[in-house]
Amino acid sequence: MHKKYAERWAPWVLLLAVILLWQVICSAFEVSEFIFPSPWAIGRQLAEFSGIIAAHAWRTYWVTMAGFGIAIVVGVLLGFLIGSSRLAYAAFYPLMTAFNALPKAAFVPILVVWFGIGAGPAILTAFLISFFPIMVNIATGLATLEPELEDVLRVLGARRWDVLIKVGLPRSMPYFYGSLKVAITLAFVGTTVSEMTAANEGIGYLLVSAGSSMQMGLAFAGLIVVGAMAMVMYELFSAIEKRTTGWARRGSQGE
Repeated sequence: MHKKYAERWAPWVLLLAVILLWQVICSAFEVSEFIFPSPWAIGRQLAEFSGIIAAHAWRTYWVTMAGFGIAIVVGVLLGFLIGSSRLAYAAFYPLMTAFNALPKAAFVPILVVWFGIGAGPAILTAFLISFFPIMVNIATGLATLEPELEDVLRVLGARRWDVLIKVGLPRSMPYFYGSLKVAITLAFVGTTVSEMTAANEGIGYLLVSAGSSMQMGLAFAGLIVVGAMAMVMYELFSAIEKRTTGWARRGSQGE
């Protein structure tokens, strides 16, 4: 019980220590706010521009979730297709890996030409950067199904489809939730990057505007808001994972 309590509070204690150290360094060395603002200066900017930041944050949030939703659908479908067949795995996986190596920021100018300035490029950038982890984890979960287990099920009369649906997909759920926790953070990165060059709203646009006017405190406040939104979504998926895949956590009951 004491270990669980310590693990629960450890991130907050570390965060508080980092903030205090950050503030002490900025105060002791009199670092200019135009170069590296202190937590106190960032907090002031966050309070002063709370309405503006909230409006931009909401835009970034719903755009990110739209792209992330598309990424879940496409990632699961492609992952199921690739993982259910050795031929499909051999054919698609190298191509998908090569595609994932391409810098997604390079797609933004192309998306602007196709869809114009606005939410379209940001949604698609969030999708492009976040669907790959979902696809890979679903495919891995299905492709690594134990041959002995599949043979037993086949002897009992199960078809390939039955094995995939009734055994393969449930077995892939821990992989799936793990991919969601990674992909949601990438989705926020993709949205923010796109908004910096192809939008007139959102946290990315706010970062560019704050940087051009030398309001570093406001820029850091925007970054903190993006990080906070990503952390909340990460913890949400983590909580859902614990409730729905408790069977996959062998040592969790004894801790």
